Amino acid sequence: MSDVKETRFRVEGMDCASCASKIDTAVRRMPGVSDVSVSVTAGTMRVQHDPSSDLDAIRRKVSGLGYVVTPGAALAGDKPAPEHAHGPNCDHAHAHDHDHGHSHEVNAAAMEGLHGHDHGPSEGPWWKGKKGRLTILAGGALVVAYGIGHLFPAIASYAFLIAMIVGLLPIGRRAIMAALAGTPFSIEMLMTIAAIGAVAINATEEAAMVVFLFLVGELLEGVAAGKARDSIRSLSTLVPKTALLEEDGRTKEVPAESLPVGAVILVRPGDRISADGTIIEGESAIDEAPVTGESTPVRKEAGDAVFAGTVNGDAALRIRVTAAAADNTIARVIKLVEEAQESKAPTERFIDRFSKYYTPGVVVVAALVAIIPPLAFGGIWSEWVYKGLAVLLIGCPCALVISTPAAIAAALSAGARRGLLMKGGAVLEGLGKLTAIAFDKTGTLTEGKPVVTNVVAFSSPAEEVLRLAAALEAGSSHPLALAILAKAAEDGIVLPVATGSHALGGKGVAATVEGRDVFLGSPKAAAERVALSAEVQAATTALNDDGKTVSMLIVDGVLAGAIAMRDEPRADAAAGLKALKDLGIKTIMLTGDNARTARAVGSQLGIEVRAELMPEDKQRIVGELQREGFVVGKIGDGINDAPALAAADVGIAMGGGTDVALETADAAILHGRVADVALMTDLSKRTMRNIVENIVLSLGLKGVFLVTTIVGITGLWPAILADTGATVLVTLNALRLLRPNK
Repeated sequence: MSDVKETRFRVEGMDCASCASKIDTAVRRMPGVSDVSVSVTAGTMRVQHDPSSDLDAIRRKVSGLGYVVTPGAALAGDKPAPEHAHGPNCDHAHAHDHDHGHSHEVNAAAMEGLHGHDHGPSEGPWWKGKKGRLTILAGGALVVAYGIGHLFPAIASYAFLIAMIVGLLPIGRRAIMAALAGTPFSIEMLMTIAAIGAVAINATEEAAMVVFLFLVGELLEGVAAGKARDSIRSLSTLVPKTALLEEDGRTKEVPAESLPVGAVILVRPGDRISADGTIIEGESAIDEAPVTGESTPVRKEAGDAVFAGTVNGDAALRIRVTAAAADNTIARVIKLVEEAQESKAPTERFIDRFSKYYTPGVVVVAALVAIIPPLAFGGIWSEWVYKGLAVLLIGCPCALVISTPAAIAAALSAGARRGLLMKGGAVLEGLGKLTAIAFDKTGTLTEGKPVVTNVVAFSSPAEEVLRLAAALEAGSSHPLALAILAKAAEDGIVLPVATGSHALGGKGVAATVEGRDVFLGSPKAAAERVALSAEVQAATTALNDDGKTVSMLIVDGVLAGAIAMRDEPRADAAAGLKALKDLGIKTIMLTGDNARTARAVGSQLGIEVRAELMPEDKQRIVGELQREGFVVGKIGDGINDAPALAAADVGIAMGGGTDVALETADAAILHGRVADVALMTDLSKRTMRNIVENIVLSLGLKGVFLVTTIVGITGLWPAILADTGATVLVTLNALRLLRPNK
């Protein structure tokens, strides 16, 4: 399969899943094409094909369906197309394979009977697009026809016929192209049949009006769909276009997309950071809200990672670039969301299968409505043909088919804006069904690094204990040392100079400070140097029972004090776990840490604890919960929890935008807030409610107008409004998900 190539096209004008279906069906039939993946939100198509395939023929085929196609155009978030046989999503190690069907894995025939559109460029004002111009032209022709009909009633029907043809010609052409490409039951075909039928029974005025209303509805739908698309694409505008590159001791302005990995850039206070990188000089507060949703600026210094698109606060930074423009965090988020929208939810797949039979069924019902009453009961042909044509328009599944993908697209975009990434509709749907969630401890429920919790004074004041201990640890990169230094900095302590500092393997560190011999080490090592009283031992045991690590300070052979440290729970962990319990979700901590530390954190957070576990033990416990009937989510850092993440119904990575956090699990929480797990499940439930509302709205409107048409209350105009109006309403309802908690 090494000779299979993958080419990427930009396709402008796609509004919904039916557009992708028609393109997929058409291109899949082309010679040499082995796979097709169409993303409506990204406005892209990836085609796997033989090297000998005629790419221009593929472009012409898609253009013939009414779209604007550009070969190889790149969008933010894209990598160069790899020349291998794998699909664009194969580099993601999905935690499991159920419910991860991407659009190129779904039989396109299952989505026949969907509607299509006049597909002009989606950028710019609506009236400048091909779709907008056609609508204005058809509207103008209709106005002229009404004027002629008023002045010369004898030729009114001819004027309306010409007005209808103005709008119907492009629609009819696309109907024929779609039928030849494998989608015979498109909305264009239904519209063409209805309009020609109306002319046949001399309802030319209505035929012209219906064509115009159809074009207006299509235009409105395109505008609404564009809002959902823009919500995620606007992320790409966060990355500045230029960067200040350092070369040979000078800085020069260069395009940000040209920055190579390893380059050094200067970021001034107040500027947006133009690439993912690591700070090599400077310390500043970074506003990460645009990327992670984190509301408060994060203090960063040399050695810390920064993301493209975040805002530098109060000091200049020198940053070494760690990712090319196509691989930075924002680009990967955009790419992930675009690919996620190709992954169908179970509900969406059901609707697609339903529509396969629904539309041909509607055509049969419309034909029976038109034929049976005149043949069997002596009805008037023109009256019943008219009703049959109206049924044909009412029955189009446009609103029904878009009901699910529109809601899912809006929810995925809304989640991404808040740092909640979900890999597709199946994951989004699954999150709302979770009844148990298993958390890792370190770095998930806790900060992942120790902090000083207690400074205990024995023979010296607490401030003196901290001052001398910090002096010993100056320059060390050990996590416990960093915790002591951070506490001293927080308290504004000026550190004395330590001389002759040396580490005592596994025991501690010793040095001379201000002429005194100072030692900092474990209680066991301290006991070898001085006698520990029962009171000191009791205090140490109590701290250990709270899951804290204790270091003791000895000055000139006298026990001066002790410092206790612990990896503390995240600030929002308790509230986040309570929010999940309020939703009726069982929570459990699965950790490889020692039982005493785990129990201390668990009791503080009020969560059930299973400790001293190997990765395979976590996987086994997830399986046990599933056998007990729970739908299980597993939340971890995406590395050592891989087996459990794979075993869970939904695996969620808690991380700060790392490759692993973004690509190993089904979902990722970028800014690591425990409370966001509840937000994610709530977004899932709101999305599923929105989908149900959309399905009820689309089918309900059709049902009402079907009855009123057959009994003679409504005609062709309300019929087309029932279709395009429902489609617009469904799309607008889905867009409510873009607003927080609506």
